[in-house]
Amino acid sequence: MNSLLTKIENQLNQLTEAERQIGKFIIENAKLVPNMTTKDLSEKTGVSEASVVRFCKSIGMKSFKSFKLELVKDLTLSETDITDFSILQKKDSPYDLFHKVTYVNKHAIESTLASLDKNELNKAVESIKGANKIIFFGVGGSATAAFDGHYKFTRLGFHSIMTHDFHYLITLIPYLSKGDIFVAISMSGKTKDVIELAQFAKKNGATLIAITNIDKSPLYKEADIRLCTPNVEQDFRIGTIASRMTQLNIIDTLYLSVFNSIGEKLVNRYHMAREEAVRLRR
Repeated sequence: MNSLLTKIENQLNQLTEAERQIGKFIIENAKLVPNMTTKDLSEKTGVSEASVVRFCKSIGMKSFKSFKLELVKDLTLSETDITDFSILQKKDSPYDLFHKVTYVNKHAIESTLASLDKNELNKAVESIKGANKIIFFGVGGSATAAFDGHYKFTRLGFHSIMTHDFHYLITLIPYLSKGDIFVAISMSGKTKDVIELAQFAKKNGATLIAITNIDKSPLYKEADIRLCTPNVEQDFRIGTIASRMTQLNIIDTLYLSVFNSIGEKLVNRYHMAREEAVRLRR
């Protein structure tokens, strides 16, 4: 059983009757809880919302949100051992692994509902809408999300840049101005290249948006706007799988949010690109 759920089970007898009702429901329906509000949980358990808040404090959590994030972390890490080296001890068939990968990616994306802050997302969208230039940067597995962001916002007409070349970006960043955006993407938030370029961009007046794990990392602390991904993989793993899906999910959300705001001005350009692409098909 997961560590947080074990803790709840061990403390059940020390809780009030209302808190025990909540604890039992969570143990039996753990995967449903991260997407619930205090009102949802109170209605399901027949107790007050105040009891839900007291339950969280009784088991050592500051708030219901903190509790959900810890639960997400436990649930996700317990299901993502396909990305660590223990997979070598199991001889699953390719089709079995397909099912596991599908489940893990689906669960990772759903977990962002608990890790992403609504206000931070709104700030990110408003900042991007007013930017002249956007630089996306990530290394390793995070470079995939950086390239996807660059591609999508180029389609929206932004001067969007993504490159793996650290030194090229050093020459480019001094041309950023106030209101331009540097999107730094790092699962751990500790990657030196990402942090150094992020600090340089911020020093030159750019707004620093970080897409990084919910655990407070150096990148998290540097950022003006924090779009947090859940902890869905161990740091030492055979490859970036579930964490990349959470990053791409946030990039897609930013893209659609901005398109929803300015897209009416761009529809003709989308049609022009589509018609040319059809004409050039071989």
